[in-house]
Amino acid sequence: MIVALLNQKGGVGKTTLALHLAGQWASEGRRITLIDADPQGSALDWSEQRAKEGLPRLFGVIGLARDTLHREAPELARDADHIVIDGPPRVAGLMRSALLAADLVLIPAQPSPFDGWASGETLKLIDEARIFRPQLAARFVLNRCAARTVIARETAESLADHQPPVLKVTIGQRVAFADSARTGRLVADLDANSPAAREIAALAAEIARIGQ
Repeated sequence: MIVALLNQKGGVGKTTLALHLAGQWASEGRRITLIDADPQGSALDWSEQRAKEGLPRLFGVIGLARDTLHREAPELARDADHIVIDGPPRVAGLMRSALLAADLVLIPAQPSPFDGWASGETLKLIDEARIFRPQLAARFVLNRCAARTVIARETAESLADHQPPVLKVTIGQRVAFADSARTGRLVADLDANSPAAREIAALAAEIARIGQ
């Protein structure tokens, strides 16, 4: 399965979720390759920092920020169980290529009406891609949710009957994600039993079921 995390709005946590999904699946024994399709190269930076810290390599990270991604990703998928694409913000050509490569698109959004509106352009691109890839699946994933806030509940309710649907598992606003990223780690490296690690495991399991 090729999973692309895409949203034209920046700062919604695409890279964090991409790295953690890849790490969770790798920890379960799957062969994972993460494609960094963001010209900023944040996932590549994380991988380099992890190597500097002397931490074990969990999965391969490849920089592929070009609009031939839809031709190259399926080749890489032959040697992997899952490909995770950390998509670019605001680069329509690259995003179209990522959409044509993907089996499933995840749209990270924070629990805010502004994030919902900002996802509109991404949804238009998904509709365009379905002309060529009618089987392309898409889901919203609510990220950086403050615990038990009214706006998080209202956002989840407003997306309940939305197309694409929203995943049941939500990811909290947790300091552990920022702490882990700075040192090339994942939240499970810091504490495998932490709420953050449990949320990631549950999210990875829900996404894997979509691909079955």
